Amino acid sequence: MKETYEGINHLDEDLKPVPLAKWEIEWRNILSISYMHLITPYAIYLMITKATWQTNLFAYILYVVSLIGVTAGAHRLWSHRSYKAKAPLQIILLIFHSIAHQGSAFHWARDHRVHHKYTDTDADPHNSNRGFFYCHIGWIFLKKNPKAIAKGKCIDISDLMADRLLQLQHKYYYFVAPTLCILMPTLLPTVWGENVWNAFYINGFRIIFSLHSTLLINSLAHMWGAKPYEKDINPTENMIVSFFATGEGFHNFHHTFPQDYRAAELGGYKLNISRLFIDIMAKIGWAYDLKTVSEEIVEKRVNRTGDGSHPVYGFNEHTDLHIEYSKNQIRQKGT
Repeated sequence: MKETYEGINHLDEDLKPVPLAKWEIEWRNILSISYMHLITPYAIYLMITKATWQTNLFAYILYVVSLIGVTAGAHRLWSHRSYKAKAPLQIILLIFHSIAHQGSAFHWARDHRVHHKYTDTDADPHNSNRGFFYCHIGWIFLKKNPKAIAKGKCIDISDLMADRLLQLQHKYYYFVAPTLCILMPTLLPTVWGENVWNAFYINGFRIIFSLHSTLLINSLAHMWGAKPYEKDINPTENMIVSFFATGEGFHNFHHTFPQDYRAAELGGYKLNISRLFIDIMAKIGWAYDLKTVSEEIVEKRVNRTGDGSHPVYGFNEHTDLHIEYSKNQIRQKGT
């Protein structure tokens, strides 16, 4: 019987740590990621001294849209089904996700469901209990843990398999992704007179920067920060991560309420660009059935399992006036 991907981790004998020495190195990932790191200083030099402002702006736009493809697309739509999207929005999100070049959205969503089901165990593809380097990028340098593979086969992905657009991107990913992630950003800037090599190096920096921004969710947001909703899990609220990852740093909330499309309770749009994007799509009717968690449920969970750091419900003493005022503040920030 297939397991659903929501709920409490299954801590059993199969999830005891496996010595890393038994794992195989993924040399292709090491070489490609190392190369992008090596060209980064030169890319930054070009951005400051030689590249046109249009090229720098273009790189920033690609950075934002690629992360939206990951966060609003692979994460909130396909991994958690926290909202529904009409075909035009799905196509846009798949294009954006391909620009990020972080594996097909199908693989991304499948692995993320495993991550939520077995968070920070050896069945988690990026177990934070193995240390910062491992959960940030080291896991990419190794072939997948056999336990993650085994448990991944128990996760229900029938909806992902039945999604025609998702499977289309997956089938042609190694043609679509290099075209949209590397070829297009390298050649298009020549239209406004940019040197092709300038565009190539700057885009390489954009790719690695967006990758690290996403990886911070697995590392920094699983190690440092407050736990106002659930104190007995590793994921935290980390505003640095939210800033770089377009709103994914409200991670204690997200792991407590993974079905909420906002992936956050507080912060409004300022640190949650992905939520802003989804809300705009909802306004034009392309996104719908947006799932949220009620204020009452959040308050009960905070009082029951939080660490006391919640800005409203985390105080030890309340007056009715203070509670009502604080609730109004939350509503205003959420609009």
